[in-house]
Amino acid sequence: MVLYAILVAEMRANIMGVLTISAILPPQFPFFGVGNEMIQKIRSWIAAETRKYFGLKVTIEDYDALNAINNRDGPGKTAIFACEPHDILGYPVFLFNPSLNILPGRIGETVSILMTGAIFKLPIMKHIFTWLGGYSVDKKIFRDRLARNEACAFVPGGVQEVTLIDSKKPEEIVLYLKDRKGFVKLALERGVPIVPVFFFHMDGSYGYFVPKGRLVTKFARKIGFLPLFFYGRWKIPFGIPYPKKIHVVIGQPINVPCEGSDVCNESVDKYHKKFVNSLVELFENHKVSEGYGNRSLKIM
Repeated sequence: MVLYAILVAEMRANIMGVLTISAILPPQFPFFGVGNEMIQKIRSWIAAETRKYFGLKVTIEDYDALNAINNRDGPGKTAIFACEPHDILGYPVFLFNPSLNILPGRIGETVSILMTGAIFKLPIMKHIFTWLGGYSVDKKIFRDRLARNEACAFVPGGVQEVTLIDSKKPEEIVLYLKDRKGFVKLALERGVPIVPVFFFHMDGSYGYFVPKGRLVTKFARKIGFLPLFFYGRWKIPFGIPYPKKIHVVIGQPINVPCEGSDVCNESVDKYHKKFVNSLVELFENHKVSEGYGNRSLKIM
């Protein structure tokens, strides 16, 4: 028993040491001065191993419709992949890494993974998602990518969904979308199609503790992220998730008009509603086959 206690204490000390060092080091570490070709090889290897780890399954409902976007003329020759749910961490967005060749043509080659800035403040996580080619999701990066006809993949519900998880209602999947309309406006500015994406089987990826209450929500908004604690495999804080068999379903593209700089609120509301309805339909079409028959979405 004494030996076991010593080993556990030593292991905890080592984990805390790694977390402390990771928190201090910049996200790009250790790739300073490394050539772009080598970085791409490392990203490809990480993405491939991650795909194996989760036994990733991807269903594209209309591959031809996605591919047709590549052949458009002028603006709108790309797409916004709006994915849900976020759960504790929206890590399945890694599937959009270009090296996995899941998406067709130029869309698949240029897609950027955009994530909440909080990820890039967490030890270990900030390195992994930087190595995978992730970027902080903000309006400037979004606009710049779309202006270059490069696709973007992100989770619109964000960390706000984490505060709304109710462990007493495991049958509910909360999607915080009613006030998430900014990406729809960006799509309308350039006539970029919006593609709904649903992640199945993320439940239980992490153990976690989420502080609740209005004060916590206000504090989270002030500092820019939710102060939550979560742990993954081997109980490592902010570590890799437990291995789950993730199934990602990519729905039909929603075509939107190009309204330039004069996007009207009516258009934003109209296409936001279309997106939410399409996402719900995507879930309903696949939930029985995925063992979600007794579950439902709660749009907030």
